[in-house]
Amino acid sequence: MNMHFPIFGFTNIFSIFLWLATPFLLSAQAQDVSLVIHLRGVSESKISLMTLSGTRTIKPIIEVNGIKNGETTKLLVPKNSLPGEFVIRFDYKEKKESAPYPSEKSIIINNQDLELWVSPIYCNNADSTWFQKKEKENATFAQFSKENGKQKEKIGLLQQFLMNYDDTQSKFYKLGIEEYEKRRNDYNQWLDKQVKQDKSLFVSSLYRFQFIPQIPWEGTETERLLSVIDHYFDGIDLKDPLLIKTSDINKWMDNYVNLYGQMATSVALRDSLLPAAAHTAVEKAKLGNPLVYGWMVDYFYKGFESNNIPSGMKALEPYTNDPNCLTSKRMEIERRLKGMQTLVIGSKAPSIDLEDGQAGKHFDLNTFDAGTPLTLLLFWSADCSHCVETVNALFPWSQLPENKKKISVVALSLDETETEIIAWDKKTAALTGWKHLRAKEGVRSKVASDYFVLATPVMILVDSKTKEIVSLPDNFSQIEAFLKK
Repeated sequence: MNMHFPIFGFTNIFSIFLWLATPFLLSAQAQDVSLVIHLRGVSESKISLMTLSGTRTIKPIIEVNGIKNGETTKLLVPKNSLPGEFVIRFDYKEKKESAPYPSEKSIIINNQDLELWVSPIYCNNADSTWFQKKEKENATFAQFSKENGKQKEKIGLLQQFLMNYDDTQSKFYKLGIEEYEKRRNDYNQWLDKQVKQDKSLFVSSLYRFQFIPQIPWEGTETERLLSVIDHYFDGIDLKDPLLIKTSDINKWMDNYVNLYGQMATSVALRDSLLPAAAHTAVEKAKLGNPLVYGWMVDYFYKGFESNNIPSGMKALEPYTNDPNCLTSKRMEIERRLKGMQTLVIGSKAPSIDLEDGQAGKHFDLNTFDAGTPLTLLLFWSADCSHCVETVNALFPWSQLPENKKKISVVALSLDETETEIIAWDKKTAALTGWKHLRAKEGVRSKVASDYFVLATPVMILVDSKTKEIVSLPDNFSQIEAFLKK
């Protein structure tokens, strides 16, 4: 018996093209968008807005508590999340004494302010939950989905017939192929028309995921599979950067990878086929938008990494080194390099809100009372030799009586691994008098991102009262020189 080794779960070749895309998405907007929610039908609810864009994880970006029946709340969706695919989660109490119960509604937010009347119990029922009149994105996508289902229903029936008919040489079977091809071509033309008709809307970027490629019905099963692979990208516009703002692109690419997985009868063959799949997909994306090109490389790199396929990761090196390939890592580096220009003397230091494990409470820079005129923010790692050199010079100097009156040190560790944390615990035990914090996600943490930290150590000298940046020392000597002014 043949065994298949798909990466992301088995998907039947002929069911791939009949799934109906789930919502959504468009590039960053010029301004924030408001979402006004009118709550009804429950005693009260907590409301959370979570983004799905470009990721497989759901992250809340806004939360409001205690919204009562009949009340209205206004959520301001940040422009850097737009356009996007979102989930509104309601943790509602049907009665005052009830325990909270969850419900969720998927929505699209682009550049139009939205108003939603919602009953959380029936949040996906059009009779109980609706947007304002002339709402565009969600209404258009709902209409497209309804019509798309009708269009694909008949093609699906023909597919089933052609897959299961026992006499592939009969005239009746050949007539079935002709009818299938006619309906397939008509459907794809209808799809093109819908894209052009709604090109001003974000949702039009989703339509082409529905494209149906040709299948050689008179060939063998292997020939059919190879044909679907060869024509998989025919209907997609890889020059459209909005593709990577959707969650559908992950599903679409998972289906592509699983086509190769169906040909793998051993792990060794899988590990040979999948780098070939990546090469084909990335080469096609390379001709499109740099953001799509970068996303495609990220997609395969993560897949190879999580499935321990080093040959695949190695095969991607020419692309990860290509400056035109805007991978998430390259974009983050560019964002931080650009962001560094905003951290200037006289600007306010970004807020810091971290668990203070040593003190057993939260640390908030905005309310932190240093007790000295100056506060030094030190981003470091106990596993970084340059950091340790800086700390070894800075600590004894900071403990001198004349300096203790002038400056307090908040040391923010970016250590992540178990080995690093052990080294951090050991090192901080000797650094008494400093405030020690650790950002658990290291250089990927919010605080490292807010301060545009790419490597350690980084030092920022802040006025303790105003929280304004007064110096950006590169080394210990520059701190000494600043205090002598």
